[in-house]
Amino acid sequence: QVQLVESGGGLVQAGGSLRVSCAASGLTFSRYVMGWFRQAPGKEREFVALISGRSTATNYADSVKGRFTISRDNAKNTVYLQMNSLKPEDTAVYNCAARGRTGISFAATGYDYWGQGTQVTVSS
Repeated sequence: QVQLVESGGGLVQAGGSLRVSCAASGLTFSRYVMGWFRQAPGKEREFVALISGRSTATNYADSVKGRFTISRDNAKNTVYLQMNSLKPEDTAVYNCAARGRTGISFAATGYDYWGQGTQVTVSS
């Protein structure tokens, strides 16, 4: 069975940095596009970033461009999201997701498997 497990969330002050990780098992990891999504209280789930199977393509939401970096280590079956210059509006539960179909997607419906989420809280 496929399992995605996020870690690394926590409390950080505005302007600080945090790196969240997602460890995958039960799938041929390099064949999957990996994405990060987030959901704040009372708001819709939104796309944050994605990375293709061999790291040849990355995409970011406009709200995080220049601040966040997505990367992956296929030997470790792990995808990362490095978050710098954090703002209070970045506060949310962050989920990783895996897409096993051809191409990329910016929509939650385009992903086949999901992790349980990790809480990121940015204080002012």
